[in-house]
Order: sequence, then structure tokens, then C-alpha cells
Amino acid sequence: MPEAEFSDVLALCGLAALFASPLWCIAVVVKLVSVVLPGRRPDRAVHLSRWSAGMAAAAAVGCYLLSSGAVAFAEHESRSGADSSPAPACRGEGVPRETRLHLVTHRASYFPPGFDCVLDDGTTYESSGVYDTLNTCVVVFAVGAGVLAASAGFAAARRDRDRARKVPGADGDPAGFRVTPRTTSGTMAE
Repeated sequence: MPEAEFSDVLALCGLAALFASPLWCIAVVVKLVSVVLPGRRPDRAVHLSRWSAGMAAAAAVGCYLLSSGAVAFAEHESRSGADSSPAPACRGEGVPRETRLHLVTHRASYFPPGFDCVLDDGTTYESSGVYDTLNTCVVVFAVGAGVLAASAGFAAARRDRDRARKVPGADGDPAGFRVTPRTTSGTMAE
């Protein structure tokens, strides 16, 4: 896929993530309300940890799509139109006039997402601070999803061990008796 088509697809994915983020927020609020209401499931801790891990992973993907979509939009804006060079993202209000006079080109990066402006002496500066914020959110949500998924796994294993201790014969013997395995010689093992 050519570079231009790839960035256009990322820009569209970024827009989709932007429109889906209110739905994500509504789902989180509804889940938080359902946690405090009476009549909760007995295994709610494991279920809530798994659900939270999934939502944190969705937030990480959404933040990545938002930031890469913003990069794709800035790149698209810098290659189309009469006023596209140097990149409009590099000519913002906060950039001094002297710096704008030395702009040569830009560099777009999708992993991690960023849009850097290149000056004639080879130095670069970031076009916007939003990329650092969104990249930090991606890392925080991804690590949070991993921690929540691991804690859900440990909680489920602990729950299963506790259930096995309470039920007689949970080790597979319906009568609850312990059977001693035989050795190859035919005598009973101790």
C-alpha cells in the first residue's frame, strides 16, 4: 500500500476512534454504576477485572488511533493545497517568526506517533504537544490492561483453588477418597 493511502486509512481510523470514544465513556460509566447496585454476581471481582482489562486495551488502541490519525491529518495537510509548504502544523501560533523562516521540511512517525518539524540546520521541534500526551496515555492504558488481565487470571486461579478445597472429591474422585497409585511391580506405593 502506498504511503499516501496508508496515512489516509490511519486518518479515517483516527476519526472513527474519535467518534467511538463517547460510547466507550458511556460503557465505563454504566459499568461503574452497575458495580454499586445490589444483586451483583458472586464472581464479580474476576469479571470486573477482565472487563476492565478489555476496556483499558480498547482505550490504548483508541488513543493510538487518535494520535496516528492526527499525524496522518497533519501529513495530508502538508502535501495538498497552495499553502501546504512548510507544513501548517509547523507554523502554529506558538512558533516564533524567526523559527518559521528556517523551516525546511517535516517528518511524520507512526510508531510512536509524532510530527516533527525540521529546520535548515537539521534540528527538529515537535509540532504539537498532543502527541506526547496521547503516547503517554497509550502506554499507561496498555500497562494497566496487562496488570488487570494478570490480576484477573490470578483471582480466577485462586477462586478455583478455593472451590476445590471446599468440595469433597473435587480432584476427580466422586466419593472423595484418595486412591494410591500402583507401581509397575504390582505392589502399592506409599
